[in-house]
Amino acid sequence: MKRGNFSKIIWRTLFFITAVILTIGFIPREKQFRYHFEEGKPWRYGLLTAPFDFPVYKSDKELSIEYDNASKNFTPFFISDKERENNEIADFRANNITNDLDSALIYQKIEGLLRMAYKQGVVDVEIYEDLKREEKQFIRIRKGSESEEYSTKNLLTPRMAYELMIRNSHTPEVKEAISQKNLNLYIEPNLLYDTATTNKFFNEIIQSIEPTAGMVQKGERIIDRGVIVTHDIYRILKSYEKKTLRTEGKFDKSLYVLGGESIMVIIIYSFLYLFLALFRRRIFNNIRQLSLLMLMVLTITIASYLISQRWLLGIYMVPFAVLPIIIVTFMDTRTALYASLISIMLSCWASPFPIEYVILQIVVSMTAIYSLKELTKRSQLFRSVMLILTAYCVTYIGYTLMSEGDISKLNAEMFIFIGINCFMLLFSYLFVYIIEKIWGFTSNVMLVELCDLNSPLLKSLSEKCPGTFQHATQVANLAAEAANAIGANALLVRTGALYHDIGKSVNPIFFTENQHGINPHDNLSYKESARIIISHVKEGLNLAKSYKIPESVKGFIATHHGNNKAKYFYTMYKNEHPDEEIDESLFTYEGPKPRTKEEGILMIADIVEAKSRSLKEYSIETLSKIVNNTIDDIIADGELSETPLTFRNVSEIRSVLIKRLEAIYHPRISYPEEKR
Repeated sequence: MKRGNFSKIIWRTLFFITAVILTIGFIPREKQFRYHFEEGKPWRYGLLTAPFDFPVYKSDKELSIEYDNASKNFTPFFISDKERENNEIADFRANNITNDLDSALIYQKIEGLLRMAYKQGVVDVEIYEDLKREEKQFIRIRKGSESEEYSTKNLLTPRMAYELMIRNSHTPEVKEAISQKNLNLYIEPNLLYDTATTNKFFNEIIQSIEPTAGMVQKGERIIDRGVIVTHDIYRILKSYEKKTLRTEGKFDKSLYVLGGESIMVIIIYSFLYLFLALFRRRIFNNIRQLSLLMLMVLTITIASYLISQRWLLGIYMVPFAVLPIIIVTFMDTRTALYASLISIMLSCWASPFPIEYVILQIVVSMTAIYSLKELTKRSQLFRSVMLILTAYCVTYIGYTLMSEGDISKLNAEMFIFIGINCFMLLFSYLFVYIIEKIWGFTSNVMLVELCDLNSPLLKSLSEKCPGTFQHATQVANLAAEAANAIGANALLVRTGALYHDIGKSVNPIFFTENQHGINPHDNLSYKESARIIISHVKEGLNLAKSYKIPESVKGFIATHHGNNKAKYFYTMYKNEHPDEEIDESLFTYEGPKPRTKEEGILMIADIVEAKSRSLKEYSIETLSKIVNNTIDDIIADGELSETPLTFRNVSEIRSVLIKRLEAIYHPRISYPEEKR
């Protein structure tokens, strides 16, 4: 295993373990109830009145008794399997065919006894024992959509049915024939336990049992100091305790609960890692991007835990939408949506109303992603925040009306928290800037700023190297259109194209597009000329570093020539020294080769644009030829071998470049001169 890969595994593991430990550590714990009381003893505290409405819950013992009574009085359902009964009798008849009149008469009597046993009802031994143990007096036998009650006293097991037939065989001949024929082979249960119907009706009865026995209204007197805690008061106090703990906090975790939390948190984070490993390998292998993703999920989750402990509805104050906004800005929409779902699953445990919270945050996350696919202007963020605010309010109102059926149930405090939430989202622009500086990422906002032709570096390039600047803008247009065609990042490749030749501003006169009749290469050797030409890549990287150009843009400067040669000087030197062994490194760019789709597109567009300027005829045939030959040469040299460009991508790039060049160089009419 390579050292770099091993290092990535270590970092991934560290991020995972840290996230799991911190998440479990910050999961809110319920508080202990502030009062201690016992049934039959006096209340030791002052007057207690209900601070809110709450139901009086039945005790577990009372519910258990009701459940037991329901179970004891419930009549299970069975199905009469006539087909099995007839098949068994038919088998007996088929296996006992005889021409002897006496034997036939005996078999006929046995068949009658068999029918008698089946008519009485044969059930499985285990089911029969269960019915006796539960003291069931009756069962219900279902026939189609109807059923009839039947006494369990008449039921038989296969063994009991056999014994019944023996007892009812009035002649020794019949009894002997029953023994010889091994009649138990033809006795199978014909009353089958109907699990589905039984469970359905039993569950309906269980669900009809009310868990509460009354209601305590807000402000109602519960108990005062010195009053004995009776059974009824005790039940009210336990209900108040249950409601308070559910509302204000969590109980102290047992080892089992802690184990359950650990399992759930590990599963959720594992799904995030699995998604990245399968569908976003680029992010999974980029430790900086992975660290930002995990930090954002962890920050939103922990913030939800902490604020929810301070205010009941405080979790809605957490600017959750900042997570999809940041992720979609620096990564992509699918990763943003998946990360949002992961954070929602982790955060909902802190919400007093988990279902409502999940629905609200899913809607808001989708709204943030769809409304802010590409953050390039401050106005976009403001518009997105307004849409998020609308999504919050409309979804909350809709859910409340659906679940409560009463508009008066809307909580005004909820709208205040949502307003605070959306106000904090306005600072997302600042978060984007901070992340750019700390992690070194490139957002669309930064790319738009870099594309400004009045930026210091581009302005200097246009003044010192007007020909190079013109070439760069032309390449930017070609590359951006090709990127759009294959779904690559057009803004990134446009920015890279504008900056890819900034190194030429150090020695502008040595490059053809900036020359005006004087060529300094005439006085230099081919090796020296190649060195100067090749050095524009290194000079460009130095300039980019001094102007703090982001790494994603510097990559275009480093890779736009890949490991190609300065072919003009290499070919000229080779022609003049046919017998000499040439040191090709003197004429070869240091690279590296393009590594992304965008870098590969720029290399193609750069060479195609440069070659198109040397054409004497701009017909569709010549333009197609130069594009196809250029791309074929680049592929043959292996310059695109490290990019994820597919054959289909390359084919689409060919088509776009040919159409674009045709539009640029299409023939124009000549204007007539005015006759004087």
